[in-house]
Amino acid sequence: MSPDVIDEALTLLRARYIFPEKAEAAAAAIRRRRQAGDYAGLDEPRLAERLTAELFEVCGDKHLRVRVRDAELHAALTPQEMTAAYREQVRHANYGIARVERLDGNVGYLDLRQIADASAGGRAIAAAMELVSHTEALIIDLRRNRGGSPNGVTFWLSYLFPDDETHLNSIYDGESGNTRQFWSLAWLPGERYLDRPVSVLTSEVTFSAGEEFCYNLQAHGRATLIGQTTRGGAHPTEFFPITPTLEITVPVARSVSPVTGGNWEGTGVVPDVEVPAGQALATAYRRALEHVLTTSAPASVLAEARSALNDPAAAAAA
Repeated sequence: MSPDVIDEALTLLRARYIFPEKAEAAAAAIRRRRQAGDYAGLDEPRLAERLTAELFEVCGDKHLRVRVRDAELHAALTPQEMTAAYREQVRHANYGIARVERLDGNVGYLDLRQIADASAGGRAIAAAMELVSHTEALIIDLRRNRGGSPNGVTFWLSYLFPDDETHLNSIYDGESGNTRQFWSLAWLPGERYLDRPVSVLTSEVTFSAGEEFCYNLQAHGRATLIGQTTRGGAHPTEFFPITPTLEITVPVARSVSPVTGGNWEGTGVVPDVEVPAGQALATAYRRALEHVLTTSAPASVLAEARSALNDPAAAAAA
């Protein structure tokens, strides 16, 4: 492997990483290992794996990594082509919405695998929220959510707050020195989901923007998190090509909660109710059904809730 590949990776790291001192320390460590011959004879996949491990050893940042990509993804695409490719990818993934359902007892369920940019996924997000808008309680499943867009998080969460007066998150950009604030939106297509309980399911897989979704709701006391502590990545990232098939992902910004003053980097988001991820849905569904029985829902809904609550097998299979 050419030394130029490592030099290019380190140049990008030092120029763009949100923590310059850590970037310098990591670059120095990797140069020492290169001089010792540690990377001699490694092909791209093995070099990517080794560099990622060494970057994590110094920086402890799960967004900071070197990885192999298909050549087409780095083939001289213009920003417009990159945007079009992204929109096509999220369209085929249904904008991250894997499942929308009304469970027995009039409990809403959303399975979100990705947080789409609001400019691409806004209509789908609005449609999903419309389908659960008249439920008595809502479960949002982020156990397989690996991230996405901060403005997508804002769009989703705005349905759970009454107006535009909730400061959800801020992101500090290292290159410009500017801080962008993300507030709940003043207007949304469809109804907001207010005055009803929301549970969010988490796992060790939940990452990045999926974690922001959890952290913001928990910080504002708007949802109960059920499951496992999340993976722990709070730094917005950009991807930079090193070769046609190799790239480095570099965190270029960091999240700052207006409530806590910090974020979930390295620690993950700790759930309010800790259970194995595989039991999180059954636990949340049981809690939701218990809530339904305290409401003035129609008799048919209350009967559904009682039946579901008295059938542990059905709840476990939810």
